[in-house]
Amino acid sequence: MINPVRRILVVDDSRAQRRILTSSLTRQGYDVTEAGTGDEALEILTRNHFDLILSDWMMPGMDGLELCAAFRDLPRTGYVYFILLTSKTDKGAVAQGLDVGADDFLAKPVNPDELRARINAGGRILSMERELQDKNRLVTTTLAEIQALYNSLDRDLVEARKMQQSLVREKYRDFGTAEVSLMLKPCGHVGGDLVGFFEAGPDVLAFYSIDVSGHGIASALLTARLASYFSDGSPTHNIALEQGPNGDYRPRPPEMVADELNKLLLNDLRSEHYFTMLFGYLDLTSGGVDLTQCGHPNAVRLTPQNDADFFGAGGMPIGLIEDARFERQQMTLSPGERLIFYSDGFTECVGPGGAMLDEAGFADFLRKNSALTNEALFDALVWDLDAYSGGQDLGDDLSCVMVTFQQDRR
Repeated sequence: MINPVRRILVVDDSRAQRRILTSSLTRQGYDVTEAGTGDEALEILTRNHFDLILSDWMMPGMDGLELCAAFRDLPRTGYVYFILLTSKTDKGAVAQGLDVGADDFLAKPVNPDELRARINAGGRILSMERELQDKNRLVTTTLAEIQALYNSLDRDLVEARKMQQSLVREKYRDFGTAEVSLMLKPCGHVGGDLVGFFEAGPDVLAFYSIDVSGHGIASALLTARLASYFSDGSPTHNIALEQGPNGDYRPRPPEMVADELNKLLLNDLRSEHYFTMLFGYLDLTSGGVDLTQCGHPNAVRLTPQNDADFFGAGGMPIGLIEDARFERQQMTLSPGERLIFYSDGFTECVGPGGAMLDEAGFADFLRKNSALTNEALFDALVWDLDAYSGGQDLGDDLSCVMVTFQQDRR
């Protein structure tokens, strides 16, 4: 190991003692500077850097103890080892020297072998200190680089959130005999939930709720891809629509839509993620609903009489099993009834006691806020969920699509 002690300042009011020490240290290869008083030494130390100071304790004017204290108060970079030369041997004097910042003591007259050993001991201390400084600089540099990367990633995620929110181009539309409202609240910058609706032919409204496994960028990218399969502006690219013999587009059965998505995810996209989904059609004239449930939480019907009825058969998620079968379910909405598809971020919310909200708790929230509609209802549900969790981070995305069937107002 290379000795870090190169430059030494020798301070002694005795010229003879300085010359003896300087001669010995110079022969050992050290760069030595001399000072005859404490004041002179302090002035030299303000302009130059030394690795080690070897100072007599007893000097006229500023003594070695005062020099050590004054030097330790100077602004500097890096540590400097300080050895006091003294004839004092009592413990009180040694303690006093340590208190003001001395590192070691050497009895006078100085033994050359002991001096060499004390300097080598100081060199080991300085080596460890400088190694620690190097590691601290490396840590500081690395943390700065990580912070820069984090800031860049954070900016990208903010933009990604904006883009994901743009997937929900309309949060509300009035179709005359029905209204549809959407809510999408990722728990982080981006999430794996997706909700939407589109016209699926004359007097048919399609709507869906999707929850991709996992969280973060990979899940968000898959939701963006899935959103493209349900394009409202391009029926030729909408997986839920098929062209009829007259060139018009009509809805595919919901179970066939789920089956096609399952094949795409397993064979073409080859994603490690899967997703759950509720996908349905509402007949805008009769209130009839055809839907398929693919591992998603049960749908809930909220009636004007303030009843919240859950229904569903579970079904298999999409993207797990190649030959999974998906079933069609049917129901009819009466005027004033609302059909709600929601993500499990609601029902799996955990309270301070560890209990999940579940369907019963979510039903209570719906009944409590049933007088509200559309965005106001969604806001109230989120407030109640936050209160139930005790203000804790919810930890999962929240999404909801609500369809309200009305009397014919056309």
